[in-house]
Amino acid sequence: MILTLAGGVGGAKLAQGLYRVLQQDLTVVVNTGDDFEHLGLCISPDLDTVMYTLADLNNRETGWGLAGETWNFMAMTRSLGGETWFNLGDRDIAVHVERTRRLATGDSLTSITAALCKSLGLVCTVLPMSDNKVRTMVDTDRGELAFQHYFVRLHCEPVFKGLRFEGCEQSTINPEFAAALDSPKLRAIVLAPSNPFLSIAPILSIPGARERLTARRVPALAVSPIIGGKAVKGPAAKILSELGHDVSALAVAREYRGLVDGFVLDNADAVLAPQVESLGMRAFVTDTLMRNPEVSAELATRLLGFIKTLS
Repeated sequence: MILTLAGGVGGAKLAQGLYRVLQQDLTVVVNTGDDFEHLGLCISPDLDTVMYTLADLNNRETGWGLAGETWNFMAMTRSLGGETWFNLGDRDIAVHVERTRRLATGDSLTSITAALCKSLGLVCTVLPMSDNKVRTMVDTDRGELAFQHYFVRLHCEPVFKGLRFEGCEQSTINPEFAAALDSPKLRAIVLAPSNPFLSIAPILSIPGARERLTARRVPALAVSPIIGGKAVKGPAAKILSELGHDVSALAVAREYRGLVDGFVLDNADAVLAPQVESLGMRAFVTDTLMRNPEVSAELATRLLGFIKTLS
């Protein structure tokens, strides 16, 4: 079994590649710090992006939502003067309605996610990082903002200063996540090319998660979301710059120092390999730009080969 920590489009793409190779031997733990309540619905953006991408139902142009989506609900909401800053497609809404309904009956987010994945025909395991509410709050030059207001409503325009994970102190690590870390079947841990601050840090904020990862008995690697000094998608480069870091794969490697044994760089960043290795992790240089699911699967195969060298 390979355990992957993921969030966002980059994480979903690598999870899809690994799924094509591993099928039921893949477990994906997904960030839920992005979750929020909107228009009366419980929305889990990262969970949905991962599920849709694994099922090959995602909109490849946007990276989020469903392919071939329609927008009648949003058009009607707009005509009624409702909030339309967060787009909800007509078929996507069915997932949010079903999640909201089941949560109201007392079902856990883990059991709901498992049922949704089964309905989508998935045979791998997709887990929220916790069944408790943890909400990412972003400190900016405009004050503290709920994550989706920073990310979607304001298009990441405010200057990023830091993060707070509301509710993390009271949260409990997903028992299935903890069991996967302790499983004798576990072969390796992969930190996907997700935003290290917005997607991976919330997972590690859950009490015990970082400690368990540090005490791992199997190899761990991370894939850089920065290629050639630019983020493939999302605000990772902007955040690095605003926090005073150099915008590079090396800066990401520094964030993961002590957490992983290997770090994966794109060919465009091959020159950084010696500096990455000076941090105490093995560098692996390859093509990491996932242009389509087939390329993602090829990258996954190369990563599994790299893992063998770490073993």
